[in-house]
Amino acid sequence: MRSLLFVPGDSPRKLEKSLSSGADALILDLEDSVALDAKPAARQTTLAFLRDAAGQSSRPRLYIRINALDTGLADADLDAVMPGAPDGVFLPKSISGADVQHLAAKLAVREAENGQPDGATRIIAIATETARSIFNMGTYAGASHRLAALTWGAEDLSADLGAETNRLPDGSYADPYRLARTLTLFAANAAEVAPIDTVFTNFRDDAGLEAECEAARREGFTGKMAIHPGQVAIINRVFTPSPEAVDRARRIVGLFEANPSAGVIGLDGEMLDRPHLRRALRTLERAKSNS
Repeated sequence: MRSLLFVPGDSPRKLEKSLSSGADALILDLEDSVALDAKPAARQTTLAFLRDAAGQSSRPRLYIRINALDTGLADADLDAVMPGAPDGVFLPKSISGADVQHLAAKLAVREAENGQPDGATRIIAIATETARSIFNMGTYAGASHRLAALTWGAEDLSADLGAETNRLPDGSYADPYRLARTLTLFAANAAEVAPIDTVFTNFRDDAGLEAECEAARREGFTGKMAIHPGQVAIINRVFTPSPEAVDRARRIVGLFEANPSAGVIGLDGEMLDRPHLRRALRTLERAKSNS
């Protein structure tokens, strides 16, 4: 998944419009974008949308951002939306891999109750929204076979820290948030799931979004969340391997296949070894998944 677009779960108009956004996944939000007294209606609106979208032959993946496990609202969210068989659940304010395990158990029960295949509902966890969570980033490896990706959040983290801002005057992240971002990249790869970069909140700054996407892709992130449909095209373009990158990856793989006993090969004047082969294979895998 390159692009994951947040959509308020209480807006039928925005939900319907989001289907044509081009996003690889929609995050139907029952948490921050929905007021407390509007949550019951939002659950029903989201369920109706899930059922309507289920019959469409070509649609983005549909994830539900439930309320955090410690709010007392998560069970009501799941009870309402799981009959609609979402592709996955987006877990906010995750403290550790134990929260993923807790959610996985809740999903298993509801899949059984609704006659859905066991394990069909995947999980994406936001792993950095509280100070406590930073000390548990290594606990996601092996937490659940449902875990599809890890992402990070700077807005809730800055609120938890009591910070005035999470960015420096030049627009880059301050050190606490750079640390959270880097730990997410490490944690996702340790857990063998996709690392997804956080949102870029200035949805009118296309140049800033593109630069942040480019940096994330270079460092190993495979996608980025979006808060506005206008951001989706830029995210998809940046996180899609270019034809040149795909061609080079194929050449690298081909050379190693032709020389299986070689530890090092030469290509275009550069000496390449097994880590380069692994990077090339991952490039081809991303290109295939986006085709």
